[in-house]
Amino acid sequence: MSSKGAEWAEAFLEMMAVERAAAHNTLSAYSRDLTDAGLYLAGRGRSLAEASAEDIEAYFADLGVRGLSPATAARRRAAVRQFYRFVLGEGWREDDPSRRVEAPKKGRPLPKVLSRDEMDRLIGAAAARDGAQGLRFGCMVELAYASGLRISELTALPLAALARDPAYLIVKGKGGKERLAPLNDTARAAVKAYLAVRPRFLPKGDRANPWLFPSRGKAGRLTPRRFAQVLDEAAAGAGIDPERVSPHVLRHAFATHLLEGGADLRVVQKLLGHADIATTQIYTHVASDRLSEIVQTRHPLAKKR
Repeated sequence: MSSKGAEWAEAFLEMMAVERAAAHNTLSAYSRDLTDAGLYLAGRGRSLAEASAEDIEAYFADLGVRGLSPATAARRRAAVRQFYRFVLGEGWREDDPSRRVEAPKKGRPLPKVLSRDEMDRLIGAAAARDGAQGLRFGCMVELAYASGLRISELTALPLAALARDPAYLIVKGKGGKERLAPLNDTARAAVKAYLAVRPRFLPKGDRANPWLFPSRGKAGRLTPRRFAQVLDEAAAGAGIDPERVSPHVLRHAFATHLLEGGADLRVVQKLLGHADIATTQIYTHVASDRLSEIVQTRHPLAKKR
């Protein structure tokens, strides 16, 4: 990336941090996205500051053939578009090279959801690990499913948040926003059982470790990657295709099962910490599809074809 392109990118990220209060993870992702675009353009003898509409069109097309996930490719396009809108607004360029490139139209995929029976089997398989490990991972799955926690929120829980057996958690989510997350009796019992063995996972000489799920790894706490690995193993043990299971799927199950049980959409929005209710509404489609399937297959008058 040329010095001018790098300076513009730095100014853009500073604006996102100061004026839009973008979260650290968002800033890091956008920084990587602009670096990726800069490297691609350098291969064409250009920089972010010098790119033409044809260059940006070629970059966007390249994203589509790299095998990136649709979400990652979409975010990189969005980062480049926002960057050039900022540059145009600052008067550093007289054109926006990303403007003429249309974003690909794609329907929003419905989230993967496990049934209540599958969730019970998954929790059982996680808890079936030997001794203390079973208590720890069973507790983590219970908490994620009972409270709709994101994996980053789950692994970052401080010990102090659950040391006194609370009925709910105060969780700091995206953008530093706080919300209440409920704890049912089953989850509280799982936490109590785990706390009895928690000292076994403390790093040597680190009795003051602040995390609910400490680890002897470099981070001092269990990582999202490790939890995802355990979920894969638990899914296999529960007879569930691991491709259908991920930490985020537990959050999807939390939301969908609440709606199936008659919970108000606004309540679920608050529990998930969604800023826009449109994000939550996708779960109504999942719940409706599942309820319709139950009626069609379980109702006494349903006709077999």
